[in-house]
Amino acid sequence: MSDVVKSLPTRLTAAVDMSAAPSREEAEAAVRTLIRWAGDDPTREGLHDTPKRVAKAFKEFYSGYDEDPSDILDKIFSEVEGYDNIVLVRDIPFYSHCEHHLVPFYGVAHVAYYPTKGVVGLSKLARLVDAYARRLQTQETMTSQIANAMVDALDPRGVAVMIEAEHMCMSMRGIQKAGALTLTTQFTGVFKDDPAEQVRFLTLVRNRG
Repeated sequence: MSDVVKSLPTRLTAAVDMSAAPSREEAEAAVRTLIRWAGDDPTREGLHDTPKRVAKAFKEFYSGYDEDPSDILDKIFSEVEGYDNIVLVRDIPFYSHCEHHLVPFYGVAHVAYYPTKGVVGLSKLARLVDAYARRLQTQETMTSQIANAMVDALDPRGVAVMIEAEHMCMSMRGIQKAGALTLTTQFTGVFKDDPAEQVRFLTLVRNRG
C-alpha cells in the first residue's frame, strides 16, 4: 500500500461502521431541526415529507461508503496482445459533496494509466471515481484516493488523474464566484518522473479533435 494511502485518515480508507449510525428516524428528526433553523415550519404541507426525502437522498449521495475500491478493480484482463501503452478515460462526470459545508461540487475526472500485468474494464474506472465522489470529500483528497487505489490494484507503470470541478461552497455562498473551476492532479510512476509523459497526458485530455 502506498505511503499516501497509509497516511489518510481511517474514515477515508475504510467503510463507515454503520452499526453506530443513527436510525432513519433520528436522521429525519435532524432534518426537521435544520428546517426550523433555516426559519421554516417542517410541519407545513410542502415540507411535511421533506425529512424522509432527504434521508433517502443521503443514502444515494453517500453510497460510496458502501463501495470497496479494491473490489471494483479486482478483475484484470491480461489477454491484451501485449498492449502496454497509455489507457485514458476522460470526461468522467461526477457529483460529490464538500465535507466542509455539505454542499455539492461537481465536474469531470480524467484518469490514465500505463498497464503492466493487464487492463481493467473501462467502466471500472468510472465506478472508481463514483466510489470516492459519493462521500463527503475534498477535491484534493479524492484525486489522491483515485490514483492510489489504481496503484495498489493494478501495479501500473504510472497513473495520472486530473479533476476539474465547480464548488457550490464557492459559487453560491461566501465569495460567490460562479463558474470558477478548481483543477487538481496526481501523478505516479512514469507520469511523475517524466515531464514529457505529463505533457502527453494533458495533451490527450485537452485534444478534442
